Amino acid sequence: MRFLRNTHVLFLDVVLNCVAFSLLPGVSCSLVLAQEHNVHLATAPADDTQASHFVSDLLSKMTLEEKLGQMSQISYKEPHSVSHEERILKGQTGSFLFLTDPAEINRLQHIAVEQAPLHIPLIFGYDVIHGFRTIYPVPLALAASWDPAEAQHVQSMAAREASAVGIRWTFAPMVDIARDPRWGRIMEGAGEDPYLGSRMAEAQVRGFQGDTIGSPDHMLACVKHFAGYGAAEGGRDYDSANVSDEQLWNVYLPPFHAAVQAGSGSLMSAYMDLNGVPATGNRFLLHDVLREKWGFQGFVVSDWESIASLKTHGFAAGPDDAAVRAVNAGVNMEMTSTTFRDNLAAAVKNGSVKESTIDDSVRDILLMKYKLGLFTNPYISLDHARAELGSTAQRDAARAAAERSAVLLRNQGSVLPLKKSVASIAVIGPLADSKPDIMGSWSLAGHPDDAVTVLEGLRKKLGSAVTINYAKGVEIDRVQPSIFDDLFTSPKPVLKTQQERDAEFRHAVDQIKKSEVAILILGEAQSMSGERASRSTLALPGRQQELLEAAVATGKPVVLVLLNGRPLDITWASQHVPAILDTWYPGTEGGNAIANLLTGDATPGGKLPVTWPRSVGQIPIYYSQNLTQIPNETDTRYWDGSSAPLYPFGYGLSYATFQLSNLKIDASSIRRDESLTAAIDVQNTSAVAGDEVVQLYTHQRAGSASRPRRELKGFARVHIAAGEKRTVKLTLHARDLGFWSPQTHQWAVEPGLFDLWMGEDSTAAEHVAFAVVP
Repeated sequence: MRFLRNTHVLFLDVVLNCVAFSLLPGVSCSLVLAQEHNVHLATAPADDTQASHFVSDLLSKMTLEEKLGQMSQISYKEPHSVSHEERILKGQTGSFLFLTDPAEINRLQHIAVEQAPLHIPLIFGYDVIHGFRTIYPVPLALAASWDPAEAQHVQSMAAREASAVGIRWTFAPMVDIARDPRWGRIMEGAGEDPYLGSRMAEAQVRGFQGDTIGSPDHMLACVKHFAGYGAAEGGRDYDSANVSDEQLWNVYLPPFHAAVQAGSGSLMSAYMDLNGVPATGNRFLLHDVLREKWGFQGFVVSDWESIASLKTHGFAAGPDDAAVRAVNAGVNMEMTSTTFRDNLAAAVKNGSVKESTIDDSVRDILLMKYKLGLFTNPYISLDHARAELGSTAQRDAARAAAERSAVLLRNQGSVLPLKKSVASIAVIGPLADSKPDIMGSWSLAGHPDDAVTVLEGLRKKLGSAVTINYAKGVEIDRVQPSIFDDLFTSPKPVLKTQQERDAEFRHAVDQIKKSEVAILILGEAQSMSGERASRSTLALPGRQQELLEAAVATGKPVVLVLLNGRPLDITWASQHVPAILDTWYPGTEGGNAIANLLTGDATPGGKLPVTWPRSVGQIPIYYSQNLTQIPNETDTRYWDGSSAPLYPFGYGLSYATFQLSNLKIDASSIRRDESLTAAIDVQNTSAVAGDEVVQLYTHQRAGSASRPRRELKGFARVHIAAGEKRTVKLTLHARDLGFWSPQTHQWAVEPGLFDLWMGEDSTAAEHVAFAVVP
């Protein structure tokens, strides 16, 4: 057995397993006492110099096979010809994914740390997208909160729960800009805007990782999917993205840059071709931009089998060529497939890959393991894990996040909040009592039994004082199965005949007729959003539209509550349904949060992070388009209907009402290294306290290239008491006016005149002008 120089390893074959590392002269390292039943140890963040010295010493002792092992990640649940234990003992893997059992994580970690020759700890990864055991609102919903502090808190809580079971690496946040709601993974990101997307990206990285990598109760972030994945043609997941350089630098890359600047320790390459070159073999992205231009210091992991897929793309000649292209492009670790492990040793031998390239790849991985504290504190406490999973603190945080992310789209006649005098309510819809569907896609570690449905939330909230008449009315299902059906599935239809389906439909209408108000919970099953869940239309699936129209036809007041991961076609509803509340997929506490929102114990304050289309024919549609011919008649670009959105970006109502006025700026001109402050008065003109999101937009009138008619450059969510008037101030830095010019091929802040608007959404009317001077 080989030992590291100046490293001593103590094995105690008893219940209390100890591993003591004395790493290098002058470098202290804590004794790890991992008594899994009652000890939870915190780890101090690692010093960069100490980490570098330690990793260099370790790397010098590794064989090429062991280095390639650190570059290989194994899917725990996939069948393998060689056991996991043997792979660990031979140093043929450095990471596992899709393992959530803390006892098994500890068992495998003990093998790696105590029995494998170099005692290198494993890193366990998982898709902690919007929660672990406790499920929070999906990321698109978090973006709808327009509150980066809330997004940071949510991901900090998710990290706290996941790290308690030994998962120290999440494959999140997804920061892909998406402007086509047909794309299923739009629900994983922050929507269409690079500024909002950047603020949410950096907030989530800080939430997952804490103040620094290695912070107690936190985990390593992995920003994905680099880059342009959200621009898939036709919104079809995995399809190619063809993006101009101007759009790439100004729209799709900024959230990744913000995440890197926030300190993300890892990044995931994308599946698709970007402008003809697969992202996983794209040296321009992974080396020139990421490392050379941005100075990224972490490691890059491929997406699922995306290295092996380089051959499928017609980019690599075979697996050996794929391995060479990926590692030379800048991929450090391969997810699930074995292209690196099977081919890179030969590539080093024949000179197509330098061993220094392998060393650099492994060094990045080991540095992150060291900074996470895995060398000093590799194990977790089972008691701590049990206490953290689904705790009261987790559920309280999930409920607050769900309340904060809901968007009120319509409230004609103040139907909401429900009147205290209401004695009977019809709760109708296929999603009204579905536990998996209120959680949303990517809830793989969540327990549906923990979830509170809308029906359950209202029953708990209203008690016996209000009669609740429930019927699902219709059932919905995907035409094609989901790739996640074996892991997390929505309820399957049980009505087998048309006669049964018609009878349930009539029953729902009868329930509405005998109630004072109807609440319809419609939208998409969770399996209809997420990966490989793109759609050709945005219509309400199944007979939900028919059910909605039948409900309105009864003459009873109707409230439409949406559960969804994308904008849907609700154009008819926007004209005929008096109240529409978009709650997205709100998570484990969704039912309780929605009950609070419907009854007025919580007030909606979210805003749309996407432009909401009237029909699928408008896609792609987004607010920050360039000015072109006839700019004042943008609503007439189609002869057969409006070309304007149904709801603009940044839109959202409240039970309170607000008036914004008296916009002022403290400087009429600024230099490129200066800033100005814009101030606007916000008056709550109602008797209800509520939140308003004040938004700041700019437009550059002339320059080296045409610029969007408006671009978001600042926002603040503020709580304003009933009748209160406040002055809200936002700082605009000149550097935020910079852009990458397709003329100069450089990023610059150009001098000239700018427009500035502040208001409630992207159609804000309050306006001033200012100049940037040389």
